Amino acid sequence: MTRFALTVVRHGETRFNKEKIIQGQGVDEPLSETGFKQAAAAGIFLNNVKFTHVFSSDLMRTKQTVHGILEKSNVCKDLTVKYDSRLRERKYGVAEGRALSELRAMAKAAGEECPMFTPPGGETLDQVKMRGKDFFDILCQLILQEEGQSEQFSQGAPSSCLETSLAEIFPLGKTCASESNSDSDAPALVASVLVVSHGAYMKSLFNYFLTDLKCSLPSTLNKSEFMSVSPNTGISLFIVNFEKGREVNPTIQCVCMYLQDHLNGGTETR
Repeated sequence: MTRFALTVVRHGETRFNKEKIIQGQGVDEPLSETGFKQAAAAGIFLNNVKFTHVFSSDLMRTKQTVHGILEKSNVCKDLTVKYDSRLRERKYGVAEGRALSELRAMAKAAGEECPMFTPPGGETLDQVKMRGKDFFDILCQLILQEEGQSEQFSQGAPSSCLETSLAEIFPLGKTCASESNSDSDAPALVASVLVVSHGAYMKSLFNYFLTDLKCSLPSTLNKSEFMSVSPNTGISLFIVNFEKGREVNPTIQCVCMYLQDHLNGGTETR
C-alpha cells in the first residue's frame, strides 16, 4: 500500500467574499487585509508541517494565500509552487462580478436550485467535478511515479517524519503509522501535498471523494457538514491510500474538515 497526505486550504478572504459578490474565474480580486491575516495565521498553524508538493490555483487570491502560508513555514519556505488552472474556482459566466442574490434570482427564474443552476457562460457542476477528478488522478499518478523512482535509488521504508509533523496539529489517531510498531498496518507516508483552491471547487472535489471514492468520515462529521462550503482558509486533511500496480480507485480517509483553529484559537477539528 502507498499512502500520502492531502491538505486542502481555501484562499483567504477578499473584499468580494465579504460583500457576497460572485468572483468565479473572471473577477481576479486580491486578498483583503483580513485575507492576508488569515493566510499568515494558516501559515503559522502549518509552519512545522513538512510538505513535499505544493499546488495552487493560478488566480490571484490563491497565489497570495499560498505565498502567505509558505512565508511562515519553518521547513518548506523555498518549496516550488505549481500553479494549476484545474484548481480554479467554478466559472459563473454572466454572474461573475454580480451579487450572490442576483445569481439566486437567476436560478429561481429558471426554476432551479442555486447550487445546481448554471448561468449562461458558466460551468456545470459536472464540468467542475471532471476538472477536480483530472487533477486528483494526475496527482496520484505523480506520487506513484515518484515513489517508484525513489525505490530504485534508496533502501528501506519511507521516513515517518511527514506523518509526525502532521500528527502534531491534526487528529490522525489510527491513521498514523508508528516506527515503533513493526506490525503496523499503516506504512509511512510517501508524500505530503498542500493544495490551495476555492470554495465551490473544493465542495465539488470533496463531493467526488465522498460519492465516487467512498471517502470515510470522522465520527464527529456528518455528510451535510462535509458538503458545506469551506470558510476562508479552512483547512481539510485527507489520507489517500492506493495499492501499487493495481488499476483500482484509491481509498480516502477524511481526518478533519474545514479546521479553523488558526483563526479562533479553539480546538474544533471538524
